[in-house]
Amino acid sequence: MDVVSASQEDRQLLSHDETLSLLEKAQQGDEKAKERLVEKNIALVKSLVKKFLNRGYEYEDLFQLGSIGLVKAIYNYNPSYNVRFSTYAVPMIIGEIKRFLRDDSMIKVSRSLKELVTKANAAKEYLKAELKREPTIQEIAENIESSPDEIIYAMEAVRAPTSIYDVIYEDDDNPILLIDKVSEEYSQEDEAMVRLTLKDLLSKLEKRERTIIVMRYFQDKTQSEIAKLLDISQVQVSRIEKRILKKMREMI
Repeated sequence: MDVVSASQEDRQLLSHDETLSLLEKAQQGDEKAKERLVEKNIALVKSLVKKFLNRGYEYEDLFQLGSIGLVKAIYNYNPSYNVRFSTYAVPMIIGEIKRFLRDDSMIKVSRSLKELVTKANAAKEYLKAELKREPTIQEIAENIESSPDEIIYAMEAVRAPTSIYDVIYEDDDNPILLIDKVSEEYSQEDEAMVRLTLKDLLSKLEKRERTIIVMRYFQDKTQSEIAKLLDISQVQVSRIEKRILKKMREMI
């Protein structure tokens, strides 16, 4: 197959059966299947993000939020819904963006933090093209003359805190939330208090602890990916994560 034919194939939409097959594989942990679904549906994210421009937010920030909604749709879609995947994904993508806009209107983030995130995202894209791979946090920090902790803190600050109640991964087809990892026993009446408590707990964590929690549960990164970014072993990440969750339970 020549380059032109390959390029045309990449632009072709997936059939419904192909989509269902990839969804099944992705939900079973196949990263390549997930990446292909994202690639084939990224145009949908871009078209929906355009509806939220001119509201004072960077396109890249809204695009990242929309992409998170797309990934959640991939993990939560069920063929029994009897709708095409793209139809199911639209409200998931829009919902993720709207949640951020709603929460950001209540929790103000300084302009300097937003500017740092914008610079970090721009550096990430530049380095990705230059290095032909995903750059590490350290490489991004060096490129914009900042520190990894400052970048992580800024990225955390612009994220909607209520996302800790969203699905972070599937465990035997059951949605797992961040709140499930921190405390498995809470009543419906205590939910509002738990939200406020966890928001406060995250702000009290040490920088490295907060960095790991953010990347693990807000950015859906694996322990191995975090280990590579922080230049430590996967075993260390696992040990630190367990210690942090225990610490948060004790603070609660």
